[in-house]
Amino acid sequence: MTIRNLPNGISRRGVLKGASALGAASLILPAGVRPASAEPKKGGILRVGMGHGSTSDSLDPGSWDNAYSQVFATARHNNLTEIAADGSLAPEIAESWEASADAMTWTFTIRQGVTFHSGKDVTPEDVVASINYHRGEESTSAAKPIVENITDIKIDGQNVVISLNGGNADFPFIMSDYHIPIMPAVDGKIDPTSTDGCGPYVVDKFDPGVEALLTRNPNYWKSDRAHFDGIVLLPIVDAAARQNALMSGEVDVIDRVDLNTVHLLQRAPNIKILSVSGTQHYTFIMDSRADPFTDNNVRMAVKHAVNRDELVEKILNGYGVVGNDHPIGRSNRFHADDLEQRTYDPDKAKFYLREAGMDSLSLTLSASEAAFGGAVDAAVLISESAAAAGITVEVSREPADGYWSNVWMQKPFVASYWGGRPTEDWMFSTAYASGAPWNESYWEHEGFNKLLVEARSELDEAKRREMYVEMQRLVRDEGSTVIPMFANYVMAHTGAVATPEQIGANWTMDGFRAIERWWFA
Repeated sequence: MTIRNLPNGISRRGVLKGASALGAASLILPAGVRPASAEPKKGGILRVGMGHGSTSDSLDPGSWDNAYSQVFATARHNNLTEIAADGSLAPEIAESWEASADAMTWTFTIRQGVTFHSGKDVTPEDVVASINYHRGEESTSAAKPIVENITDIKIDGQNVVISLNGGNADFPFIMSDYHIPIMPAVDGKIDPTSTDGCGPYVVDKFDPGVEALLTRNPNYWKSDRAHFDGIVLLPIVDAAARQNALMSGEVDVIDRVDLNTVHLLQRAPNIKILSVSGTQHYTFIMDSRADPFTDNNVRMAVKHAVNRDELVEKILNGYGVVGNDHPIGRSNRFHADDLEQRTYDPDKAKFYLREAGMDSLSLTLSASEAAFGGAVDAAVLISESAAAAGITVEVSREPADGYWSNVWMQKPFVASYWGGRPTEDWMFSTAYASGAPWNESYWEHEGFNKLLVEARSELDEAKRREMYVEMQRLVRDEGSTVIPMFANYVMAHTGAVATPEQIGANWTMDGFRAIERWWFA
């Protein structure tokens, strides 16, 4: 079937018109836990309004840089591995894998009996070509940095054997990255402009910045997934239009609920709020090379001068949790649950100032809405809370245009944000390792870097936990980043939509897999 003639008469114009339906209360549940839903059933057209998407969106997997592209990708593709809703790693196109003793060689057994939408069988050759697309000097893929440690890929029967230049116990997690779908190969290369995939839905139409239409793959190998007959995926970047589209019944699901107006959805009839605590976090970066931040006592004083509870309440409207000055979220496997939570303590901030030989301190904090929604207001709140500790913070409201090139990693004290990463090594290696291009605070710590390398190749889970907990402690107590809050992924859907009991917290929209995992009640 196709879904060009859609029920309910949906149109882009209709979606953007808006509405004003208000009424009964909605349901809000934390941490991705939902009431047990009825058994999934097949049928219906799911209409999704996304807060990203533009005319520049591409089918090229190396270019996917927003949630619209990423959700569209998982609707039509599979990867070697999949991050399950509980954060564990599950097999996908690779039915199993094993590592050498030093974690430098990984052997993936490729699942048999899986076909692309075109009818072609998925083979080890397709896997090799799909990975190789992101490798090499000529690659412009966003995934190039995470596969650059691959030194060789070869085929051994139904196996794909990947050699690395160093041990990496998390390598199968990296193969779940949304940039690396398994695509059909011809003469050893994939066509990055092809819509052909081996995932749950077949593309009928893709008009960048306007809509994507998909139909259920009748030959999908996962019998317990892909419940909808078809999908309409709409980019609705304007928050008010997106919210109105849901309240008026023009769409069934939206992401990126506007926290300033979420109360309207809470009062709308038959609307449910889905709030999931994951890895997304908001940060304030101190350049560890620049005085006074060269002194860790100053950094500790600033950390204790931030009222985290107030930020979660006033900036996130409660849709988040306090941070503990390290980037590992509560949904990560090795989150340091027992690490003492840092709290607002002006007296302790004053103590650290005295340790730095200071009675007071004056700083300039650069912020912009480009960093994250509410960043300027958050900076003002930090200025107010820090005053009680003898720290004067002048807020510099920076223009959004050019913020990431002219302010971030340029000025000494700035607002920033991270979507987080599914694994501890991935997050630490990206933003805290010595010499990492996105080590935004320019932090250098010999002990941390030594642990990072050791933990990466350690296959004993208990030993790895000890190492990652210690790294979280080092970043919290000696790092140069204030991480006061983790922001929930906040979505909403009509009562007609049913979800699994566990919702993925690794990315928004159920780990980008809502289209594959959800159904109509």
